[in-house]
Amino acid sequence: MEVPSLQGLGLEAGVLTKEKKKPVDQKGQSLIIGVPKEASEDERRVSLAPSGVASLVANGHRVLVGQGAGEGANFADTEYADAGAEITASAADVYANSNLIVKVGPPTDDEAELLQDRQVLISAVHLGNTSPVFLKRTIDKGVTGLGFEFIRDSDGSLPIVRMMHEIMGSMAIQIAARYLESAEDGRGIMLGGISGVPPSNVVILGAGVVGEWAARTALGFGAHVIVLDNDLGALRALEHYLGRGITTAMATQQYLAGALESADVVIGAMMAAGARSPIVVTEEMVASMRDGSVIVDTMMDQGGCIETSQPTTHSDPVFRRHGVIHYGVPNMPSNAARTATYALTNVLVPYVIRIGEAASVNEALWMDVGLRNGTYVYRKHLTKKSLATMFGIPHRDIELLIASGI
Repeated sequence: MEVPSLQGLGLEAGVLTKEKKKPVDQKGQSLIIGVPKEASEDERRVSLAPSGVASLVANGHRVLVGQGAGEGANFADTEYADAGAEITASAADVYANSNLIVKVGPPTDDEAELLQDRQVLISAVHLGNTSPVFLKRTIDKGVTGLGFEFIRDSDGSLPIVRMMHEIMGSMAIQIAARYLESAEDGRGIMLGGISGVPPSNVVILGAGVVGEWAARTALGFGAHVIVLDNDLGALRALEHYLGRGITTAMATQQYLAGALESADVVIGAMMAAGARSPIVVTEEMVASMRDGSVIVDTMMDQGGCIETSQPTTHSDPVFRRHGVIHYGVPNMPSNAARTATYALTNVLVPYVIRIGEAASVNEALWMDVGLRNGTYVYRKHLTKKSLATMFGIPHRDIELLIASGI
């Protein structure tokens, strides 16, 4: 007997390959979208999967994809070409011939030089590493910059941040489990223990999306999970979704100090939306932890939330301080590059299509609250108060700029 809910699943690939180009609405605009190969060797993700390219081409847009852009996520150039993309030999050509650039990491210094006047750039900003030099360069060129960290829909959600944070939360526990092993000079213990041997203590700092998915994964391993946060409502919601299998506590100095002394794993997941993450764990607290225990600070792209953390790379991911193993790779989802690319594609493509459906970028920002919230540089002005405060740069309100038509 067929299960009705499963009928037709096998048709998905066939339907996708039969997409037809839709003429761009007379009020809309045909975009030339550039997808450059990421410049950082540690970045394996690409901003759009071939399926996303096919959707954009079907909506009447051109897509230029840098040669080898999808290799790190196991997408071949031929897959992009079959989806309708034009494969471009150099990054310079991608930037020079596109009016909208979509990439994962923020532009490097060399890439920033390639940005064109009045170009639209959609990428991460990496608040922990961005600089006033980069912001000034985008301002001077009149670039419209939209940051993954800032794109917030009308329901208050951060869709791109959420997708990446779900991946980071799950990966943080997998990473911690590996570095607890004896082969990595860890404590030589399993997260879940076995019959007659108690499980490991996993302390998660932050009850947001990263904390939730880290807790889900740690519970799946069978670990004893403690989640600390300063938001009682977030802790209450986490207990509601995950049950009383987790222990929750307010992130006071007393509870933090006590939890870290007995922790085998600490997951740093404290964030402040659109701003640098707060430091909640001091070096003194880290020094009180047991030798061979593991810290995974998932907030390194936002500056980190543990005082002893520092950025590391996929090729050299850990260091020891006070006998504690620290993992601080800022772009953790890069190690799940294919999954992360699909996640990015699912969120980014509708936004790009909405930009194309508007008569101009100005109209797109006015009509779409997510795009408007995501804008940090517009018409030669910084538009994010958090960045202005961080670097002492004047800023203008984005809504006033759009309304004034300056």
